[in-house]
Amino acid sequence: MQLTNRIHFRNLRGDLFGGVTAAIVSLPLALAFGVASGAGAVSGLYGAVLVGFFAALFGGTPTLISEPTGPMTVVMTGIIATLVARDPENGLAMAFTVVMLAGLFQILFGIFKLGKYITLMPYSVISGFMSGIGVILIILQIAPFLGQPAPKGGVLGTLQSIPQLLANINPTEAILGALSLAILFFMPSKFKRIVPPQLVALIVGTLVSLFFFQGVEIRRIGEIPTGLPQLQMPVFSAGQITTMAIDGIVLGMLGCIDTLLTAVIADSITRTQHNSDKELIGQGIGNIVSGIFGGLPGAGATMGTVVNIQTGARTALSGLTRAIILLVVLLGAASLTQPIPMAVLAGIALKVGIDILDWSFLKRAHQVSLKGTLIMYGVLFLTVFVDLIVAVGVGVFIANILTIERLSQYREKDVKVISDTDDDVVLNQEEKQLLEQANNRVLLFYLSGPMIFGLSKAIAREHTAMQDHDVLILDLSDVPILGVTASLAIENAIKDAVDQGRQVFIVGATDKIKLRLERLGIFNLIPPQNVTTDRVEALRQAVELVYRSGKGMVQGDRLAVGHGTSEGYSTDATDMPLPQ
Repeated sequence: MQLTNRIHFRNLRGDLFGGVTAAIVSLPLALAFGVASGAGAVSGLYGAVLVGFFAALFGGTPTLISEPTGPMTVVMTGIIATLVARDPENGLAMAFTVVMLAGLFQILFGIFKLGKYITLMPYSVISGFMSGIGVILIILQIAPFLGQPAPKGGVLGTLQSIPQLLANINPTEAILGALSLAILFFMPSKFKRIVPPQLVALIVGTLVSLFFFQGVEIRRIGEIPTGLPQLQMPVFSAGQITTMAIDGIVLGMLGCIDTLLTAVIADSITRTQHNSDKELIGQGIGNIVSGIFGGLPGAGATMGTVVNIQTGARTALSGLTRAIILLVVLLGAASLTQPIPMAVLAGIALKVGIDILDWSFLKRAHQVSLKGTLIMYGVLFLTVFVDLIVAVGVGVFIANILTIERLSQYREKDVKVISDTDDDVVLNQEEKQLLEQANNRVLLFYLSGPMIFGLSKAIAREHTAMQDHDVLILDLSDVPILGVTASLAIENAIKDAVDQGRQVFIVGATDKIKLRLERLGIFNLIPPQNVTTDRVEALRQAVELVYRSGKGMVQGDRLAVGHGTSEGYSTDATDMPLPQ
């Protein structure tokens, strides 16, 4: 795996222009997310600079723009609130330690090549989760949007405080927040292609507050420290170590999902293919460095990435350019951000929350699938009112159970018992004649396709059809995968047959299927000669056993148990006299 992203200068103009444009888009969002998280605007800026730089340098998606995102900010807000409430002195430092842990987990995910599994979850779960995060972000911006400090208690605390927030509304700040929202919603598309509406809202809202509301008390960002940030060494608390580890996993997983979904979007636009495992390592490095310098966690940002690509970027040089420009702004022009009203930033963050909502699926989910709709709204509810990890865990569990149930019902048709030639399995002429001669005393137990655990009931149900048969032939020739649960169901069927004195043949068990049965000790239950790769041979032996028991089919006065051809039995068949 190449250590750094491939960077060349053949597209220098497009990459530089993309980086500058992405920086302009990132600035207001970084400020808004920094303030919304509770860590401060400077944390949002450093998160945008550091995650963006190192993810671009070491990641696996050349055009991806990484920075603090709405979902990551929502989770980080909860982490900061929880840890600061439990340990006011060290809580913020512990929160940045969680960011480092998240980055470490992301690197581990990449090293162990788990990237392809991260987004392997049903869309109804992803949709409900992302929409839930959008709802959380909207709710948390209500107080600053109305000119009030954020109530304690997060989402529930804010919802319970809405009557008081409305009663004590600050009209000036509410007007500024509404102005920023109006610009974001109603700015003509032709102007949006020239300048990002977030930057316009930031500048216009600030200028209006300075010129039209002079002398009015307005909450503003305030002074942002200049110079290099103070290092945040990892801080752990014995009482909070478990909470911090879980928060780190949740933050890391969310960053992985957010990033890889954005990487897929970048691939679709550029017609390229990203390296998901390498991308996770790059994101992890970026988040570790961001946490060390007191920055917010970040992930691949859809808006910045799309703008970056549309303005000509094709290599990671654009992401590096964007990070350097933001760093120059942070070190040299931070004083310009001091008068920005908090309500304007709240309006920008609120619009981000509205955009995160999966409106497309919310509108038509009920038309696509009732179960999918219930899962989506259930995950949304759990995300907002319970816990993010609980929401995803419950959603994935239920969705997978329902999927396995549907697959099992569909695959049950591939578990068949065949006792005569009328069954709907393709048999050649010789096999049909052998089954006819068996006089319904031989049961061909035919399995095909992947035998997942959901089919164990079908196997158990079908093997009970052996009541009136003397020989069981278990045909696994068309089984590519044999799960543990299905293996145990097959073992039970064989044990039942052996206990009742019936002969058992196993056909077509090769490679991994054979190894699985050997490890279960199934081959110890039957004679070695009863294990074969040829279904015709198994049928011949079974018919001979039935004949010897006196239950075979009479053909005139003789029973043919011999060598067949595609046209039927050949003339060299062995003719055996009927038993007296």
